[in-house]
Amino acid sequence: MSELATLARPYAAAVFKRAKETNTISKWSETLAFIGAVLSDESISGIVNNPKFSNQQVSKLILSISDGQLDKEGENLLELLIHNKRLALVHSVAEIFEAYKAEYEGYIDVDVQTAYPFTDDVEQHLIKALEKSLSKKVNIKVTVDASLIGGVLVRAGDRVIDGSIKGQLQHMQKALQ
Repeated sequence: MSELATLARPYAAAVFKRAKETNTISKWSETLAFIGAVLSDESISGIVNNPKFSNQQVSKLILSISDGQLDKEGENLLELLIHNKRLALVHSVAEIFEAYKAEYEGYIDVDVQTAYPFTDDVEQHLIKALEKSLSKKVNIKVTVDASLIGGVLVRAGDRVIDGSIKGQLQHMQKALQ
C-alpha cells in the first residue's frame, strides 16, 4: 500500500495543483471518482489488466465509456496513466487528492469506532471537542464495534486516540509482561 501511495503521490499532487490553478477542485474530485468507478467494474478491470490489449485499445474503451463524463484534462490524465501503465494507481491518486483537498479546505475526515451507538447530542459534543483539539472542521464517520467493550477509538489522519476499554486492557497486558 505504501508503495502505491509513493507512486500515486506525484500524480495526485500534479492534479491538485492544476485543480487549484483552474478553480476546479470539486470537478477533479468527481473526475477521479468516476475513473475509479469505471476501473472497479470487473469486466473493465479484466480488459485493462489483460496484456493482449494494447494501450490504444484500453484508452479507446475507457474513453468510449466515459463519453461526456470527462473533460479534456480528465482525458489527458487517463491517457497519461494508461501510457505509463499506472491505471492501478487511480484509487490511490483519488485518495491522496481527497487528503490534499481536505487540508486545503481546512477539514479532516475522522473515523470513530464506538462500543455503543451515539446519541445525537453525544456525537455533536464529540465533533466540537475534536474540532477544538484538531483545529479543523471535522467530517465524522461513526461505526459500532462491540469488541471495544466500551469507550471510543478515534483515527484522524495519522493520529490515533484510543479511549477504549479493549485498548486499556491491551496496554495493561503489555505493562505486566
